[in-house]
Amino acid sequence: MNNPKPHLLIATKNRGKLAEFERLLGGQFTVEGLDGQQIDLPEEGTESYRANAEAKAIAVARATGRLTLGDDSGIEVTALGGEPGIVSARYAGEPVSDARNIEKLLDALAASASPDRSARFVCWLAMAGPSGLLTSVEGTCEGTIGIEPHGANGFGYDPIFRFLDGRTMAQLSDWEKDDVSHRGNALRAILPALAEATGNA
Repeated sequence: MNNPKPHLLIATKNRGKLAEFERLLGGQFTVEGLDGQQIDLPEEGTESYRANAEAKAIAVARATGRLTLGDDSGIEVTALGGEPGIVSARYAGEPVSDARNIEKLLDALAASASPDRSARFVCWLAMAGPSGLLTSVEGTCEGTIGIEPHGANGFGYDPIFRFLDGRTMAQLSDWEKDDVSHRGNALRAILPALAEATGNA
């Protein structure tokens, strides 16, 4: 008789993020997000991705008594001094809009008159249990910013984040994206600790 997969709560209401977690971890864990749950995530600060990820994981783990993963991620553009960085999700203000964020970033890069279009995605993942923080890790993904959006897959800044082969993150298949993405790299880094915490090692 097969043992049931351990449950893992993800401190997010972002369906795009949750879909990535499900693809990357669904073979080993039953993954759930916060959709439909009356749990308020802590407001994101501007100290660091790591601090935000840890705050989310700790708050949700304490509220639910369950093992929880929290993440915070962003895009850092070299010519913009690392902006939008930690405010990536709300770069163009409220309400959050991927299209407006992309438009603002492309306008800012054009105004900079810099030929450097290098950029990177950053993701910090934190794991917490009812007793508090257990561990946190970082994952990154290097690329460049395209002139205009291309591709319909993914979310956020994926349509303007280009790789050496000319394709954007939004033009990759789900599985190709998972192999190279910042979130995929962070999840692979935290997997041994997850397995140990759930007795799934």
